Amino acid sequence: MTGFKPIEDNAAMANRYQVLTPDALMMMDTIARTGSFAAAARELGKVPSALTYSVRQLEDALDVLLFDRSSRQAQLTAAGSELLHEGRRLLQEMDAVANRVQRVASGWEAALSISVDDALSPTTIFELVESFCGLCTGAQAEQRHATRLRLRSDVLAGTWEALVSGQADLAIGVPATHPNPGSIELQPIGDLPFVFCVAPHHALATAAEPIDHDVLVHHRAVAVADTAQRLSPITVNLLPGQDVLTVPSMRAKLEALLRGLGCGYIPEPLARPHLEAGHLVQRQTATGSYTAHLHYAWRADRGALGLGKALQWWLQQLASPTTRRALLERHAGPLR
Repeated sequence: MTGFKPIEDNAAMANRYQVLTPDALMMMDTIARTGSFAAAARELGKVPSALTYSVRQLEDALDVLLFDRSSRQAQLTAAGSELLHEGRRLLQEMDAVANRVQRVASGWEAALSISVDDALSPTTIFELVESFCGLCTGAQAEQRHATRLRLRSDVLAGTWEALVSGQADLAIGVPATHPNPGSIELQPIGDLPFVFCVAPHHALATAAEPIDHDVLVHHRAVAVADTAQRLSPITVNLLPGQDVLTVPSMRAKLEALLRGLGCGYIPEPLARPHLEAGHLVQRQTATGSYTAHLHYAWRADRGALGLGKALQWWLQQLASPTTRRALLERHAGPLR
């Protein structure tokens, strides 16, 4: 008979539904992230044997091997990697459903993720966070505002990628050079000038200006790594064949420049106090000046529900010229 399924198949499918739960998927994610059952058990507040039992239940229900038993580490098999990949996707979709349900009830998102370019003022960002978290207090907070905020720091193309891939609801500090899929709204923040700097004891501190590429190529550049994983990473003002020290953040780049570990461009507001104190020297190069034209962007295609109240609040703050100017100008003081 067409469409008939044996009782055994139905029972096996029911068992999969019972075992393949969000808790099981989060357990798989924790084991893979920490690299061992023992470390995952500590993070989850369980004993390793409980995790081992749960993994075996998953393997029995799916009739696959999820971890390589010959390895001392928690090494995923190909099937385990696929389950982890799809499990993470399912967990994200479940979060999205919870978010939509929360918005239907109150208009406030359950969570709001914001990607901020590393070159912008962290002081200003956290002042905005402070204001956002203080929107309501006491009993009113439960009624009006229960949005969990998720901040991430990205660099160059990584900020745009976070937005278009759905990892961020709002991106602050993106260029307007990437292809727009059509559902992204952009508004300008302003122009952020960069200056080429070296430490006073660096060889380029006394080189003839403008410093030619033939001279620069023999000196190590300091660069912040682009955080994009899928989009083509952006490189700015690096020469072919030039030695490069790659660091994770603009603050780390500043520290490397102060120590004379290389040369490079940093935001002028970030460099300013160090230039005034004599800890850095600004130099002119044949490349000339460099200015980043930055924007904030969000995904406007949000269905019948429209924009949530949390995102609306952030967009209202970013519409202020004072806020935009502070994002560009208000960097922390000297490191030393």
